[in-house]
Amino acid sequence: MIDTGPEPVTNVLWSPDGRWLAVQVAPGGGELTQVWAVRPDGGDRRLLAGPDRPLARGSAVFVRWVGDGHTLLVAELTPTGMTEAVLIDAELGHRDTIASGHLMWPSAVSHDRRTALLRKGPRGMREMTVADLPFGRERLLLPPTTDLGALSPDGEVAYVRSNAGRDRAALIALRAGEAPVVVAERPDAELDRFTVSHDGRVALLAWNVAGRSELTVADLVKGVTRELPAPPAEVIGSVRLSVDGSLAVLAAESPSTPSHVLLCDVTAGTYLRVAGDAPLADPPHAELVRYGARDGLELTGWLYRAAPGPMPCVIWLHGGPESQERPTYNPLFQRLVAAGVSVLAPNVRGSSGFGRAFQDADNHALRFHAIDDVADTVAYLVESGVADRERVACMGRSYGGYLTLAALVTYPELFRAGVDVCGMADFATFYALTEPWIAAAAVGEYGDPVADRDLLKALSPIHSFDRLTAPLLVVHGAQDTNVPVYEAEQVVAAATSRGVPCRYLLFDDEGHETVRTANKIAYIEAVTDWLTHWLTG
Repeated sequence: MIDTGPEPVTNVLWSPDGRWLAVQVAPGGGELTQVWAVRPDGGDRRLLAGPDRPLARGSAVFVRWVGDGHTLLVAELTPTGMTEAVLIDAELGHRDTIASGHLMWPSAVSHDRRTALLRKGPRGMREMTVADLPFGRERLLLPPTTDLGALSPDGEVAYVRSNAGRDRAALIALRAGEAPVVVAERPDAELDRFTVSHDGRVALLAWNVAGRSELTVADLVKGVTRELPAPPAEVIGSVRLSVDGSLAVLAAESPSTPSHVLLCDVTAGTYLRVAGDAPLADPPHAELVRYGARDGLELTGWLYRAAPGPMPCVIWLHGGPESQERPTYNPLFQRLVAAGVSVLAPNVRGSSGFGRAFQDADNHALRFHAIDDVADTVAYLVESGVADRERVACMGRSYGGYLTLAALVTYPELFRAGVDVCGMADFATFYALTEPWIAAAAVGEYGDPVADRDLLKALSPIHSFDRLTAPLLVVHGAQDTNVPVYEAEQVVAAATSRGVPCRYLLFDDEGHETVRTANKIAYIEAVTDWLTHWLTG
């Protein structure tokens, strides 16, 4: 074990020479992170970037190691909403700021540090540019949405994930002065993530096929691809290649198996489990279901049945909204099913993974249709015999918490109870109090807080709380700067003033994510107790 200090660790990355680990930590369990470097034996731990004292603003996130040694590319977010791309020497502590801007994110830097790949723009409208360093000429590579990128070692070729000119994201190669080349695309799937080997010869691609993962290897020198055998897991959440691309390390999980590590021999197409907990003995099955919205749009979801026949049921709404419910390990779902409550985790319009048109189908005023999708999900559950009409609840976190509140006040007759986990209640207060870079990025998704004020007010559940009837559990982290805790406080106050049964679970040492084990257990037990009380009591 390596001692990385008392704060929760959110990410770790080896340096190419194996001499350093980049470690990202969340002081106080909050959203504002620091970047540290530490030796593999746990020695020589040092702070590289991020707030260096309590209550300091700003945040730092590492992107990747650059070149063959000890230089780390870091994105620093300032209190004014500016992002600075910084190269930091882990050995000497030298810092070199190479680019800065609003709604900018560094994706890659060439080994000679003369070229950078920069992502720019708000959510849903991101584009990729290539820049001469430092602070030199920038050239647009592809229009929106182009959001993930890597460079060849010499910086001559950019590899990007993009849906520009297509509905589903593909891997595109771009060389200066030449037409874009499609490295790999699929009509039935979106490119979820990819990584390029350190020598630039091989890429490993993870495809999202209706939520499940499939893998492809691309020989970037010969320009050919081949499929790998199906991995022994439903979802691949992270991919890393060895320097020569012969081996891959995968973070994998399934409904029956917590996140674990697979070692993949890329040439042979074999997998070896090298770390992680064993699968559960008798897990609930995750069933992919399809059903229609009232306007004919196809919706999907993952159903976890407690038992056959109409049962108490809760709808779980994921965050984002540009995210996706996938067949991953969720201990809350396991606990609810064991307690006799079925779970349906749908992907309503606005979810990622189903193409650009589906993801954009909830932008601005179209969000009312996403709220309708929740009601249509209830109709599916009842009509298919999964749920007891009188015992349906709704819950979600972050954007899913918002959508839960919106569904509870728009369709109060449908729900027996609700759980709001760090959701927005009022877009006006959300925009006013969230981090400036989050507010700026959210405009394309939700609307402008000034120009679209009337729309955002109509979409804000807090202004319709006179219609709330479902007993409500509210969960939030006091250190949350993404969706500030005031969103929870006004929900609790409004529900209580109207005589609606309400419980407030506040974690003083958590932010937007619940990361501490004791708090995770308390959260799962609180949600289970709340839902079983109102649905099965």
